[in-house]
Amino acid sequence: MLSQNIKAKAEQLGFAGCGIIPSEVFEEYTTYLNKRMETFPDSKAYYEGYAEHSTPPEKGKSIIVATQGSNNYRTPDGMDGLFGKMYLFDGRISYSDEHRAADEFETYLKTLGLNIIDGELPDRWAGVKAGLGKFGRNNFFYDPEHGSNVVVLTWIIDKVLDYDEPNDDLLLSSCNDNCHLCIDACPTNALSDMLCMDIKRCITRVQFDGDYALSDEVRGDMGMWIYGCDACQDVCPVNFSKSAKTLDFPLNETFKDMVTPEAIMEMDETTYKTVINPRFWYAGEDFLWLWKCNALRSMVNSGDSKYHAIIKQSCKNPDERISEMASWGCKKLGL
Repeated sequence: MLSQNIKAKAEQLGFAGCGIIPSEVFEEYTTYLNKRMETFPDSKAYYEGYAEHSTPPEKGKSIIVATQGSNNYRTPDGMDGLFGKMYLFDGRISYSDEHRAADEFETYLKTLGLNIIDGELPDRWAGVKAGLGKFGRNNFFYDPEHGSNVVVLTWIIDKVLDYDEPNDDLLLSSCNDNCHLCIDACPTNALSDMLCMDIKRCITRVQFDGDYALSDEVRGDMGMWIYGCDACQDVCPVNFSKSAKTLDFPLNETFKDMVTPEAIMEMDETTYKTVINPRFWYAGEDFLWLWKCNALRSMVNSGDSKYHAIIKQSCKNPDERISEMASWGCKKLGL
């Protein structure tokens, strides 16, 4: 009865799905993580940090899994191809409907006398195990209603509940051996096989990483993306019928003019730390320089001559990381 009430509350709050699984070691997650480290030894250090996620805390008895879709939101004009949809429609932002629903759900769990245990989990794997969706070949979690435009949330609790039948069927049926569109579309060849990715070549990861020692080849292949990347999701046939795009995510129209490539290059530290970083927080509050590097790379790869003056002027930037990126751009463009 308790499990049914939890699922009913999740449905009332607008979650796309809710499932409950036992708190056990995610053995398959560990297997695929080890495969990545063996396949991409240069990225081993990155993946080692995720290894502990496979083992939930000892006090945890159950994992409540819920999903939220974001396919109803419209990408603001001028941000498509520059910002990933996951970050434009980020349900973790405090003023979003998704965040309020998650907060209310967590409060409800506590009123039931359930203690929530802190701990990191492989959320997407939990979603698959709970039968709420499956993996695409591009590593994203898909559900039947939203495609890959879905976020998985988890709560570890200290009580044994009624569990859903475990799902061991990991991969979407449409992700068969005849479809490699996502792999072929990956600009930097980070994707190579089912559930296998070189994280050091993933555009999204590189954009948020302070270690910006990229080869000229990778910089050129990253295209115009500034914050995130949707290349592998945009070509996926499963997503074609899942994008309603009827709603505006709160304040996106306000932010869009503040994060154009030109605006980023003019941005000061105060604006970044007090306005931009609280909204787009992945890179950290001391990483305005990285945003400027990403903006410069986007300008260079666009090939648009309207950016040439900004690129050339940036060669004089006192931050060597920014001036080096600008110098690379000038060399590539023959300026």
